[in-house]
Amino acid sequence: MSYTVIVSFARDHQYEFKFLDNDSALFTPEAAHLWLDQQWEDLECEPSNPVGKILRLDKVLLVAQNAGEKRFAANGEWAHQYARAVVAVLGRDTVHVNVAEHEVG
Repeated sequence: MSYTVIVSFARDHQYEFKFLDNDSALFTPEAAHLWLDQQWEDLECEPSNPVGKILRLDKVLLVAQNAGEKRFAANGEWAHQYARAVVAVLGRDTVHVNVAEHEVG
């Protein structure tokens, strides 16, 4: 199986990450949650929900937002780890994280 994660910050600022299920760096869902939790803390993300409840989709979106476009444009290990974590935590083979529109699809 192949996986694709697209992170967009504007219409012409999209970053695509592709990998296969035989990739040795894939996360288990539990490891993906832990990795995203750590990034949430490291990037000092704030819940968007006034009640303070953090949903998976919020975490995926806000980690990308707080990490910033430069981190994805660099196409480094962090961005690839993020993509692997996103597919594992959401259980999808294709994910579009649209930071500009504040949506994950």
